[in-house]
Amino acid sequence: MAVSSEYTPPQDPLEVLHEDHEIVVVNKPAGLLSVPGRGEHLADCLLTRVQLAFPTALLVHRLDRDTSGVMVFAQTPHAQRHLSMQFEKRSTKKTYVARVAGIVSGTSGTVDLPLIVDWPNRPRQMVDHARGKPAVTDWRLLKAGDGESRLRLMPKTGRSHQLRVHMLALGHPILGDPLYASGPARDDHPRLMLHSQELRLSHPESGRGMSFRAKVPF
Repeated sequence: MAVSSEYTPPQDPLEVLHEDHEIVVVNKPAGLLSVPGRGEHLADCLLTRVQLAFPTALLVHRLDRDTSGVMVFAQTPHAQRHLSMQFEKRSTKKTYVARVAGIVSGTSGTVDLPLIVDWPNRPRQMVDHARGKPAVTDWRLLKAGDGESRLRLMPKTGRSHQLRVHMLALGHPILGDPLYASGPARDDHPRLMLHSQELRLSHPESGRGMSFRAKVPF
């Protein structure tokens, strides 16, 4: 992950949404890497902070540095395998909230556009119908006005930057996005306006369906 040397992670205290002997669920702040980057200046990350409080915590999935919201960590190797398989098989359900530029037409829809890394401009991703990996996002309009729209986004796949590129492809980049928005849509906002609001999964031990939510901060 390419991150500038000016990385200054937020110092928010760790917000634990749920913990038991198999999983830990936290609310990731915007601006914090999920895992360490390359170099000492990128060592501070959510995984490191979670492991300070929960020494056996193991990584299962990631959120972009600039995205906030629900992340789950495993407490045992068994839980890590079980949860990783759920993400791989797309049996988890993820719901995001985003503020995007412009007034979106319609009340709901699906973006089905394959994605691939844009190598000369990485970490940017791009739509590529010939070589891209399948990427599907359902969206629903929550409200619109003042030149922007608030959407609920439900990714069916988990590609890197998927929601950000799909919204750009719709013609409505996510506000505050340093990579895919431009002009006032990028510059007039203190952060990327994308938040992982809810994560549904099956508990790795009991198999019981569980839902975790983090309040939208914008």
